[in-house]
Amino acid sequence: MNDRVTPPMHATPDGEAELSLVIRLPWEDVARLGQEAGRLASQMQRPVTLDEAVSNRLRTRPAAAAHAKPTEQTSAAPVSALPRLTGTA
Repeated sequence: MNDRVTPPMHATPDGEAELSLVIRLPWEDVARLGQEAGRLASQMQRPVTLDEAVSNRLRTRPAAAAHAKPTEQTSAAPVSALPRLTGTA
């Protein structure tokens, strides 16, 4: 049993929100995240975690029609249908 209780979302001091999420990824996607973390670490001149790499990727990629009402097909799309990460921003 996991006794750790993490609130689903909380505000951070910098005015953003933090959301905890657990997802399953194929190893090839984890490797791509590692490449993204390496690229970001080189750019920032400091170590970068995979969490930071994911957050950066989500912030820098425009949300595709975030305002549009999702269709049944879009809302039921599996994670594997999401765009693959590439080594470029």
